[in-house]
Amino acid sequence: MLFDSHAHLEDERFDQDRDELIRGLPGRGVSHVVNVGSTLDTSRMSVELAAMYPVVYAAVGIHPHEVAKMTYDDLNRLEELAGRPKVVAIGEIGLDYYYDFSPRELQRQWFAKQIELAYNLKLPVIIHNRNAHADVLDILTSKKDRILGGIMHCYSGSWEMAKRFLDLGFYISLGGPVTFKNAKKPVEVAGKVPLDRLLIETDSPYLAPVPYRGKRNDPGLVKLVAEKIAEIRGMELDSIARITSANAKMIFGIND
Repeated sequence: MLFDSHAHLEDERFDQDRDELIRGLPGRGVSHVVNVGSTLDTSRMSVELAAMYPVVYAAVGIHPHEVAKMTYDDLNRLEELAGRPKVVAIGEIGLDYYYDFSPRELQRQWFAKQIELAYNLKLPVIIHNRNAHADVLDILTSKKDRILGGIMHCYSGSWEMAKRFLDLGFYISLGGPVTFKNAKKPVEVAGKVPLDRLLIETDSPYLAPVPYRGKRNDPGLVKLVAEKIAEIRGMELDSIARITSANAKMIFGIND
């Protein structure tokens, strides 16, 4: 059985078939999905989905795109949501210098504060990092004693940078881009990351793997990510599924 470590099933693109899709995941080989918030509203929806479906767990956090208007009251509301059943991480949080939808200084400020929230709640962090490798690394390094485990979500950087995150104790999560025709960095990372630090994800509804690229992604397609990594490493699919599921249960503290 496969563990999708990062999805957004609350997205409106699932409004027409969400219930059927989630109920059908075990039949497609998916035993667990962590649904990841990016705003207060989507974090609340993640918690609600986790309460409704045995296969779903939740992460709550405010994405760097959304922190321009973030307040301390929002941080308090996140803390309240994080206390709900089946909330297993704070995320996704981090920095995004590609779109710069929020001022960079505010991104850095609220990234650090959400790391502190996770530490206080004894939860791992799920990191969004786009075109901000140096600053993400600097903040994580400065906070390394205040981080109780974490995941580099949909990792797209180099192997050299991945080694720096691994040295900080982070897991590396790979998604659909590892299947893309011209993928170089994700393929290299997939072949080199220690097996005990490897996770797989879909980032549904985004980044669908080949041959579904450009279409709506869903957690059932995480098998294609696992198959590609198995091919790269010369391993059996069952081994990648078993290892990545065990890793996800370890970092998220899931015992079932």
